[in-house]
Amino acid sequence: MEGKIVKALSGFYYVQNADGLFQCRGRGNFRKRKITPLVGDLVEFDAENATDGYILEVFDRFNEIVRPPIANVDQAILVFSAQEPDFSPLLLNRFLVHIEAHQIEPVIVISKADLLSDDKNKEIFEYKQDYEDIGYDVIITSTVTEEGIDSLLPYFDDKVTVIAGQSGVGKSSLLNSIRPELNIETNQISSHLGRGKHTTRHVELISIGTGLVADTPGFSSLDFTTIEAEDLSLCFPEMKKEVGNCKFRGCTHTSEPKCAVKEARERGEIKSYRYEHYLEFLEEIKTRKRRY
Repeated sequence: MEGKIVKALSGFYYVQNADGLFQCRGRGNFRKRKITPLVGDLVEFDAENATDGYILEVFDRFNEIVRPPIANVDQAILVFSAQEPDFSPLLLNRFLVHIEAHQIEPVIVISKADLLSDDKNKEIFEYKQDYEDIGYDVIITSTVTEEGIDSLLPYFDDKVTVIAGQSGVGKSSLLNSIRPELNIETNQISSHLGRGKHTTRHVELISIGTGLVADTPGFSSLDFTTIEAEDLSLCFPEMKKEVGNCKFRGCTHTSEPKCAVKEARERGEIKSYRYEHYLEFLEEIKTRKRRY
């Protein structure tokens, strides 16, 4: 039989398919073969009953993330607040780079728009336009717990989704509002630090519509440990379109002449703040390599 691991707990893997949910152990030689099944894995398994099964093979993954440990993720819902905490394009771009590097489709949700002044509201909608011009879907809501849920629900269908984003913006509250019976633990924002406390448990995929979503927020570690300098521009879709037009192969889009990325920035096709964040991330990657 074949199925998908939807929960891993205490050495057991819970595999779901059309016939139901099966509690399984990993095959004895997995450790020797350095195979660790992950939630989200597609597997071949054998089970005499619902509580006595064995995973025989783990099929190839198209991606995997570390926090939470989950494989074959199609989509990330990135939840950012317009205010309290303030919207941070730098942090959003950091998340987007990681998500692009894992071949995951992002959906950007900007919450708490009801807290904004008119000037700040205009600024947020300008950011929305910027990211939509790049090709991203952007949803603006008053609060993630009350509004915007109906417009978000169709995104979950037929996909494996993780929810990620700023601390303290209501990622767990979003899940609770979609599936109230989950009753996932949430923490209030610390007024001193301006951020929420991170609450995690074992990871589990839960059904929402015809899709599955991880019940633990993802991408808590945002260090560029696995992204190489030459690959960074490929994680910016508007830069990726221009890379092949640069005069020099391996162009870093910094000081090289006839760089198509810099020319696109001058034409306004690449926003200056996105380019500046690219340079900041590039320096971070180079510093990491020197340190190693």
